[in-house]
Amino acid sequence: MIYIVLLVVILVAIGFVLVKKPKQAVVKPFPAEWHTLLLENVQFYRNLSEGKQIEFQKRIMQFLSKVYIEGVQLEITDLDKLLVASSAVIPVFGFNEWHYYNLSGVLLYPDNFNEDLEFADTASSRNIGGLVGTGRFENQMILSQKALYHGFSNATDKGNTGIHEFVHLIDKMDGLVDGVPEKLLGHKYAIPWLGLIHKKMEAINDDKSDIRQYGGTNQAEFFAVAAEYFFERPDLLKRKHPELYKMMEVCFNTKK
Repeated sequence: MIYIVLLVVILVAIGFVLVKKPKQAVVKPFPAEWHTLLLENVQFYRNLSEGKQIEFQKRIMQFLSKVYIEGVQLEITDLDKLLVASSAVIPVFGFNEWHYYNLSGVLLYPDNFNEDLEFADTASSRNIGGLVGTGRFENQMILSQKALYHGFSNATDKGNTGIHEFVHLIDKMDGLVDGVPEKLLGHKYAIPWLGLIHKKMEAINDDKSDIRQYGGTNQAEFFAVAAEYFFERPDLLKRKHPELYKMMEVCFNTKK
């Protein structure tokens, strides 16, 4: 009997030795020419110090090493990759370590799409610029290239579709897309945050706010819309909504 036990132990040990470790994602060097593309297209990057820009570059390459970006009826360009990756990095740039463990890939459509994910000119109700996938699209995100580019090209409209969807993804990390991101906000902030959300949503729905009307839809959409405003027009948000600005600083760890 003892010989059988020893044989099993030896075989298990050999098995551990022979089992290969999973391959680590290879983080490629940041292409030098991408620096110019970022300067020309991403205001957040343009406003960073040189040292922070290098960190931003590093974070972009880490993201691209773990998440695939696939075009649907379009060829993916370097700018596509950079704008998707920037949308992912900007909301979490205040944290030293961040991994989107609930995302494996991003599907990029050429234009806005409808609830059936149709984007052809003949399709009706093509008013969706992005969404976080569920069901068979779990761990995927779908973005409209048109909406993605618009978000980075218009620096005055307080909106950015890419950032909006990645904020939803962050919100989803605690299991619920409910506008209360437990991964970012400590418990002591939860009740004040909910109170602030409802006050601001009421103002939006009474047409007494400059926050985009879509933010009045529900708590999750308010959080994503407020985050867009925070990263696109921080000075304006600070002036018009100081309490909300301070909460966003806490949430995204950007207070200096």
